[in-house]
Amino acid sequence: MDFFETILWPLRWLVELVLWAWHWLFTAIGMDPASGVTWVLSIIGLVVVVRSALIPVTLRQIKSQRRMMDLAPEMKKIQDKYKGKKDQFSREAMSRETMALYKKHGTNPFASCLPILIQMPIFFSLFYVLRHAAENRTGIGFMDDEMTQSFNAASIFGAPLKMTFTQGWENGNWMVVALLGAIMVLMIASQFFTQLQIMSKNVSDETKASPMYRQQRILLYIIPFAFLFSGVAFPLALNIYWFSSNLWTMGQQGIVIRNMPTPGSQAWRQRQERLKAKGKMTDDEKRAKALGQDPSARQPAAPQGQRQQPIGKKRAKKKGK
Repeated sequence: MDFFETILWPLRWLVELVLWAWHWLFTAIGMDPASGVTWVLSIIGLVVVVRSALIPVTLRQIKSQRRMMDLAPEMKKIQDKYKGKKDQFSREAMSRETMALYKKHGTNPFASCLPILIQMPIFFSLFYVLRHAAENRTGIGFMDDEMTQSFNAASIFGAPLKMTFTQGWENGNWMVVALLGAIMVLMIASQFFTQLQIMSKNVSDETKASPMYRQQRILLYIIPFAFLFSGVAFPLALNIYWFSSNLWTMGQQGIVIRNMPTPGSQAWRQRQERLKAKGKMTDDEKRAKALGQDPSARQPAAPQGQRQQPIGKKRAKKKGK
């Protein structure tokens, strides 16, 4: 047992437990325990459990990403202030001002990475569980000999779930090659779409004009292709897990953008229009009411990409004179 297997021992035990529970459930309702469909559904069940548990962390990530994008103009001012200054005093001052900005707005550049950092140990725990099973080795908990043999016999459309793209190519199993090739394309497309809907719909107009936004647009076209590595190096079962997790992310992101959009963004304006069409109070009207102001008072049009500030009753009366 190597070092990583040792430190992942608790997570491997939990992964085996969840897989066993879903596999037992599907077998109990009459499905073949050695069927590829049973194992695919069990893996999707693992995704549901993991991603459901991570919902609070994911919401925190989304809010952090939103704040980081909104901070882009202020970050640019700090960068311009110290542009060309390479002495230690200037670097330290820039670092202090940057951290003070993060603290002021209650955000952290590493918070947006938290969900993926949590998921990676689970991903590699599943990798070790499936690798041991593919090598006819029992697991450390619930992956007993019967479960191990069941996984080794499982295939979908003639493609063994334990096989990698390379193994499929070398053994002439073109169904494995075709399925993993299709999954790689779909993973790249789903990741691209997920990031695109954030960049195009859920970013304020002011942030879109910043250099940081343009840099992130470039990454939008690069990052998804990292899935080419996972598609080639990892077995079909593991790629099914990752693709299912991607679909969850895409759906969850769509729900968040629709119901919790960034103020000043395209999605935010669309939400205000939906609320008005339904005869409900807009977000600005709710905020004005909470502050004890008149939400129906006429307000000057806010510049594009900025929030429209509520006007109090006294100020509204003065304007009406």
